Amino acid sequence: MTHSHSSPHYLRLTEHFQKIAHFEHLSALGDWDQATMMPIGGSEGRGAAMAELARHIHELKTDSFIETSIEQAEEELLDSHQMSNLREIRYQFMQANVVPADLVQAKTQLAYRCEHAWRDQRANNDWKGFKPNLEALMKLVKEEASIRAQAQELTPYDALLNKFEPGMTTKRLEHVFGDLKSWLPGLIETVQGQQADDKKITLAKYSAQSQEALGRDVMAYLGFDFTQGRLDVSSHPFCGGVPGDIRLTTRYDEADFTSGLMGIVHETGHARYEQGLPKEWRGQPAGGHRSMAIHESQSLFCEMQLGRGEGFLTQIQPKIRQHLNSQLSIKELNHIYSRVKPGLIRVDADEVTYPCHILLRFEAEKGLVDGSLEVADLPEFWAEQMKSLLGIDTRDDFRNGCMQDIHWAVGELGYFPSYTLGAMYAAQFRFAMEANLGPVDELLAQGNIAQVFDWLDKNIWSQGSLLTTDELVKHATGESLNPNFFRRHLEQRYLK
Repeated sequence: MTHSHSSPHYLRLTEHFQKIAHFEHLSALGDWDQATMMPIGGSEGRGAAMAELARHIHELKTDSFIETSIEQAEEELLDSHQMSNLREIRYQFMQANVVPADLVQAKTQLAYRCEHAWRDQRANNDWKGFKPNLEALMKLVKEEASIRAQAQELTPYDALLNKFEPGMTTKRLEHVFGDLKSWLPGLIETVQGQQADDKKITLAKYSAQSQEALGRDVMAYLGFDFTQGRLDVSSHPFCGGVPGDIRLTTRYDEADFTSGLMGIVHETGHARYEQGLPKEWRGQPAGGHRSMAIHESQSLFCEMQLGRGEGFLTQIQPKIRQHLNSQLSIKELNHIYSRVKPGLIRVDADEVTYPCHILLRFEAEKGLVDGSLEVADLPEFWAEQMKSLLGIDTRDDFRNGCMQDIHWAVGELGYFPSYTLGAMYAAQFRFAMEANLGPVDELLAQGNIAQVFDWLDKNIWSQGSLLTTDELVKHATGESLNPNFFRRHLEQRYLK
């Protein structure tokens, strides 16, 4: 980063945000340790320490000097990268500041209680117990949304989207998702018809130990840098830590090695993005990941665009044979990884039915925020949508219906669309890459996976947040988000 002496206000801001980044670094490692290594007796003390750290970070992010310094820095002579960094500093300051501290605290406490109760309530299919908690939490979510909306001159739901996907609007999503709704249910039906006679492949049991050895081998093949990260086990797979020290987790099912392996491939996509962020901007907002959908596009690129393609399976089949002593053929692997079957649970869905789960949640969230859907009517709304989108009956099954995700139980709305936007961006990136390098499957089959990652590094990773999401996508692919590529990808892979 070049600093001119004529920009003291900008310089002071960068030093301040570097300090915030150091504390966030430790916070990320505390989170990771809590999910993987911490003994159960440590939770009370850790909870208090993490809360103190979070409060400290929040105070730093809302320091009153930031606002005046931003205004003064805007008058200083900055280059285009510094201007981008200032834009991201302003965004982060606004996100941290706009909601009054007492509302943040009330929502945090209620979300904690609601989530804690939800764990048992979900297990017991107890909608009656969960409903009043969710109603109380939704009241605060709506309050937060309207405060954010006023500050940014947005609609309340757009303001929630903007927390995760800056610049994305309900209007644009309705257009993109409306298109999806028009053809996806038909495609699901066709593919299911084609797969109807397929024989089910029964997998042998494999120890978590041998699955982990396989996972590490596949991570190395995907270019993960083990000098700057590690792999562990947690109840939910995630990618945490910081660039330079990335912590991945997965979970192993002895009866189905393919799920743990795809968890690893998915999280490695997140990790490669983090490891590829621009080093010279580390600790600055412009050096961070672009948005949730772009982050998700990188994990889904690895898991879906690469991971379920024949080129990838050709490369990892010998590794599966070596570590698990498994005799699965490439054809059988292909069959396992391209099964399409509508199900109740979003996180277990295949890539063709998955967007239906997001369409449902997007409609529900819009209604919950604008008041056209009451919490009390959620189960009925859910059942209707599941029936029409996936042909599944969910009446009275709250546990596997509207109580299945943790997001609403902790009061986070506006996050779900990022998952399907990520799948769309991933497809768009692949077609742009192929226009340049030829079919990705062939590159992998020839052992040239490095070219794939070089393209992603040059066009996505190394850009950090220097460009807005729209600029980034245009720069990489020549156009804004275009959902037609996702359709083309699914039809190419699943229509025989």
